[in-house]
Amino acid sequence: MNRDDVGNDPLRLAKYPMHSSLSAGREYPESPHPYRGPFQRDRDRVVHSSAYRRLAHKTQVFTGEMGDYHRSRLTHTLEVASIARTVGRVLGLNEDLIEVLALMHDIGHPPFGHAGEDVLNECSQSCGGFNHNTHALRIVTLLENRYPDFPGLNLSKEVLSGQSTRIDQRMGATKLPLLEVQVVDAADSIAYDSHDADDALELGLLGVDDLLTLPLWQDAARSVQVRYTALDAEQLRRAMIHQLIETLVSDLINTTLHRLEDAAIGSPRDIAVHCETLVKPSAEFQEQKSELEAFLFERVYRHPTVLAERATASAALQEMFRRFTDQPERLPPASQGSLERDGVIRAVCDFLAGMTDRHALEVHRSYLNDQ
Repeated sequence: MNRDDVGNDPLRLAKYPMHSSLSAGREYPESPHPYRGPFQRDRDRVVHSSAYRRLAHKTQVFTGEMGDYHRSRLTHTLEVASIARTVGRVLGLNEDLIEVLALMHDIGHPPFGHAGEDVLNECSQSCGGFNHNTHALRIVTLLENRYPDFPGLNLSKEVLSGQSTRIDQRMGATKLPLLEVQVVDAADSIAYDSHDADDALELGLLGVDDLLTLPLWQDAARSVQVRYTALDAEQLRRAMIHQLIETLVSDLINTTLHRLEDAAIGSPRDIAVHCETLVKPSAEFQEQKSELEAFLFERVYRHPTVLAERATASAALQEMFRRFTDQPERLPPASQGSLERDGVIRAVCDFLAGMTDRHALEVHRSYLNDQ
């Protein structure tokens, strides 16, 4: 077995994955590790980073004020990695690359989820705005300083490129990312479609009957009822969530296998020039997923309780941004060092983006007490 492909069964690797041995290396060259491939090392560097640990206390959709059942950024990240590795293994892709891409895909999120991202983007327009994908690259190339030989984490160029393609696609780029990147994006979509619904049910923002108006949930309910005949309400709900994930993953795998065969993909280079994304659901399931996502947007993400939490968090973050830009000398020592390099607005943005929800609220309360 090629040491660089540890973690993958070489008999299952297809002809189109990104083999570790073909990696373009790192910005700062390093000697190969005796028993870990380059993407394994990348995974370990992400997992040991402070930015990754802070995901445990950052909002996915619902804040900590609403209980402790629902997902955090970290648990969502782990669920995405689990789904993505399953898909990648069946497709014969590089699981090590998939895993590190999944584990870092949300590492750039600020506190309070998309509400926090919207605030930081609005406040930092004069220096380019804020986007969590761009900030993730900033974290792993500059802000994390755990090694004496280089800034950031010095991740493999394939991992950095995989993150960059998310930014490029937002800007309308036509070059497609590696299949491993596409798998993570598809797994992310499946995870939040199913788990945001699960969290909303647990919090009482939705009832099962509400979701049973949707074809995806109707199919999941029928499949569960065929297998089980005497489930209580909680067991039924959780069985339907499991079935929903199983259905979406199975469709994704089967559809993608057919697309890869039809496209005659022979190497990673063929992916970039292909005309459309290859790892995506069938047209039927994409339509049903879109219906579910529209439903979640209206009934969950715009639920009055969620909007009230977002408004409170947004106001706190806006006040802190104003405070620290007016008084940058109150930034902690670690942020003081970047004032000259990056300017006040970017330094404050980096500082606030690195906060957990809990830390942000504590700093805000301290700010109010100082008034």
